[in-house]
Amino acid sequence: MRRASRTARKCWLLQSGRVLSRVIPLAKPLIVNVVELLRWPGSKKEVSANIDVADFEFADARIIDTPIAIDLRLESLSTSIEVVGTATLSWAGDCRRCLAPVTSDLVVDFDEMYQREIIDPDAYAIENDQINLLPMVRENILLAIPIGPLCREDCPGFCPHCGLDLSVSTCDCDNSVSDPRWAGLESLKGILPDESV
Repeated sequence: MRRASRTARKCWLLQSGRVLSRVIPLAKPLIVNVVELLRWPGSKKEVSANIDVADFEFADARIIDTPIAIDLRLESLSTSIEVVGTATLSWAGDCRRCLAPVTSDLVVDFDEMYQREIIDPDAYAIENDQINLLPMVRENILLAIPIGPLCREDCPGFCPHCGLDLSVSTCDCDNSVSDPRWAGLESLKGILPDESV
């Protein structure tokens, strides 16, 4: 018996209270035939796969080139199919304060709708009794990756005067000097009444 491919999905289809378990190889990454789901409202199908980063065509250097683990549950509703699940991946970036490299694992949650006739403007389309999960997963991953990560919450960053990395050592700069952009407000001190009293 030939082994299922790495992108095989194990499906559990609930029909009339029975659970049918089978392994079906994906013809293309995350394209799922939903004929049975559409025929039986209330039925469910589970999809698990490890998808290569290249299949998503992210064009985003923050995503580390390791397989992305996808675990999804598809449930047939009266007029749509609900897709709930997670994607687990690794990403890398630079700390927004000190530019040190930052790497972390990320779990992205999904809760999306697919419809034959788009009623909900946020829903994805069911085409030819198939749903392509890849664009939806791709979009949610890109929205979930931190834009300005920190190497640690208390990262002091660089000194604004000499540029020294304050997480490595300290400097003798006078950080009490105010930003000249606030000079106009500083001149109002003592003129306006103190409303905090």
